Formats: sequence, structure tokens, C-alpha cells
Amino acid sequence: MTSRRDLMKLTACGFPYLALAGTAADQSLNPRRPHHEPKVKRVIFFFMQGAPSQHETFDYNEELVKAAGQSTEGAKQKLLAPVFKFSRHGKSGLPISDVFPNIAKHADDLCLLNGMHTNSPAHPQASIFMHTGSFTFVRPSIGSWVVYGLGTENKDLPGFVTLNPVGLGGAALYGSAFLPATYQGTPVTIAKGQAPIDNIRNAKLSVEKQRKQIDFVQEMNREMLAGAKQDNELEGLISSYELAFRMQASVPKVMDIKGESAATLEAYGFNDAETRGFGTQCLLARRMAEAGVRFIELNMNGWDQHNQLKAKIESNAKAIDQPIGALIADLKQRGLFEDTLLVWGGEFGRSAHEQGPGGDGRQHNNRGYTMWLAGGGIKGGMRHGSCDVTGGAVENKVHLHDLHATILHLLGLNHTRLTFRYGGRDFRLTDVHGNVARAILA
Repeated sequence: MTSRRDLMKLTACGFPYLALAGTAADQSLNPRRPHHEPKVKRVIFFFMQGAPSQHETFDYNEELVKAAGQSTEGAKQKLLAPVFKFSRHGKSGLPISDVFPNIAKHADDLCLLNGMHTNSPAHPQASIFMHTGSFTFVRPSIGSWVVYGLGTENKDLPGFVTLNPVGLGGAALYGSAFLPATYQGTPVTIAKGQAPIDNIRNAKLSVEKQRKQIDFVQEMNREMLAGAKQDNELEGLISSYELAFRMQASVPKVMDIKGESAATLEAYGFNDAETRGFGTQCLLARRMAEAGVRFIELNMNGWDQHNQLKAKIESNAKAIDQPIGALIADLKQRGLFEDTLLVWGGEFGRSAHEQGPGGDGRQHNNRGYTMWLAGGGIKGGMRHGSCDVTGGAVENKVHLHDLHATILHLLGLNHTRLTFRYGGRDFRLTDVHGNVARAILA
């Protein structure tokens, strides 16, 4: 009988495939019944790698403003006031930094989590922890858990896509680890000169010939599976090949923005070099949401401001503000906002103290920082939690495990019941932790 290694060789030349990792029992991507009535169908996650400063973005702390220039016990540097002005917006009067005028227009839709805290102040570990709930062992990404729990809305597209994935943490940020390989994230690079998805086109075979090739290989795969009675890795192989083949026709259509109007492209910032890159991610996120992709991650690095705090945050905010504002408005116009959850934030935040030459920078801070949520099931126009003058979360604290539990809850999944048996024990995204932040639920 043909070995699995030989079968892999048969498909290695010119065949677009999804890399496989781990083993699993259930390879189905069919939609599955949630544990309870969901508030949202999908998640759009804006990952700002590098840890954006909450003091210059979405956490106005009056105590910090009053104490600026003072020293605190145990700290060598002085307290640094926000370097940008904050203004109140919407009926809620939510305070938002003036570097985000477009996002501020949607203030009444935002829930600012000003009492976030996490386990590590180191970028690689914290980035992995943010995505997987662990940095000591390889674990599935939250997007993989979501697709594992709910399946997909479109069988011809991956359920989990990450746009321009950033470096720190690597593939662990979107990997499926011990979950079925079908649930891992599909990385899409949209930088100039690079193909959106590697091997999405077959350079050697027509679609018809490739279909015959796959049918031949899959027939042998199924014969092997029948003989083995149970082979979770082989089941994953069969499922992944079929999905990869279907993606060849469906993915290019979703990625093709030629049919978008000039007004839409302008709204997303395509007419400005500073906003075009992230604007492309936001527009593709909307198209993927429409097409049924379950978990969409947008990435931007460069938020690690140990110096040049004002200039760098001003530049970063310029790059994302108009595109995110346009995406929110577009989702509303198309009736997608109420069943989409938007999540914005980095792996941790920044300290309340100054750092660097001239005090124009901030250190890492995992004890207290800010993320925001918007969309279905969320109370908009509210601040939840707060930090003291030193930057530690003190009121209505939300740990990253709590945020994960809340995201799953809004999708109709009970984080304590979404488990996968591996290595003799049941694993879950939140490990043995996590509480749903019910105070922020609509």
C-alpha cells in the first residue's frame, strides 16, 4: 500500500495546500450549534503589536494629569502626563485622544476596557499569551478555537484569516497547535510585490487536471483511512486538501477590490500613502466578513514607544484612524455591525512614567492597560475599569483570560465547555481561569 510519505510527495509539486499541524478527531468545518444564543457571528481583531500607550490613546486619567512631574515610590522616572489632548465625544462624552478624530465619531459604540491586565511585560510571550492564553506551552490561537467551536459560514473560505501577521510570536499567533489543522489561521500578506496567499494558483496544472489529481490522491487517502479505521492526521489531510482546492476559486474573488467604488476607496484612505496600507486591511476585513469568514485579524506593528512617543503615536494613529472609522461606518451601512465584534488593542500597555531622552517615551506595563470593544452585544459609550496613578489596574479589572471568555460568550460559546482532549486531558482557551465581563454586555 502506498505510504503516507509517498502520498505527500504526489501533491508536493505545484499543489496549493494548507500546512498541517497536530492531530484531531473532528475535521468538519460545517456550522455547529453554539452553546447558547450568540450575540455576534464573527470577530474582527485589530492587533497593535508593540503595546500602544493607553495614556495617549483611550485612557484619560485625571490623577496622572494632576501628578505629572512628580516621583512615585520605587520609580526612578517622573510621572508623565498624556502628550496629546483628550476631548469628550458622543452623547456618552467618552474621552478619546485627539489623534483619533474618526474613531471618536463612533464613541457611543465603544466600550473602553481601562482596567486590562495580563501576565507578562515581554513582547513575544505577551503576544503569544494574548492569542493563545498561554506562553509556556504551544496552544491553539483564539481564532482556531472559535472556528473549532462554531465551524464556518462559507465552506469555500478559511474560517480564520490573519492579514499581514507580525513577527513576534510567529506562526504561534495563528496556529492550531493540537486542534485539527483545518482550524489554523490562513496568513495573508498584502504588502506590495507579494502574493496575497502563497500557492493560491497552480502554475503547472489546469483546474480540471488538478481536480483529477486530487481525486486520485484522495481515493488512496480514504482507502488508507478505511484500513486504519481511525487516523486523525489523515482525516485532517483529506479535509485540508479539499478546502485548499476550493480556496483557489473563492479567495481571489474576496481579495479583488476592483469593484469597490471610488468613494469607498477614498473613505478607507486609499488616496493617502499613510493610510492606504491599513485601509487595505480594513476593506478586506469587511469583504471577508460579508463572505462568511469567522475570525479576521488585522495587524500593525511599531507601537513600542520607548522614545519619540509623541511623533510615533501620531504617525501610527494617522495610519489606522481613518480606515477603522470607515470600517465601522461601512459595517453599519451594510447591516453587519450588530452581529460583528470588533476588538482593538496590543499585548500590554505602557507605564505612567517617562522614559528615554527628554522623557519622551514610556516603559512596558502589563499591570494595567486599555483595549476597546465595539459591535454586537456590547454596551457602547462606556468606560469599564480604571488604573491608579502608577498605571496598575484597580477597579473593574479585566484579565486577558476574562476577555477571551467574554469574546467566546458573545459568539455563543461557553469557555468552560469549549474543550479539546489532548495528551490525556481536556484543554481550553482560558485554561482554568476566566470570567465573562457581564457588566459590559448589552
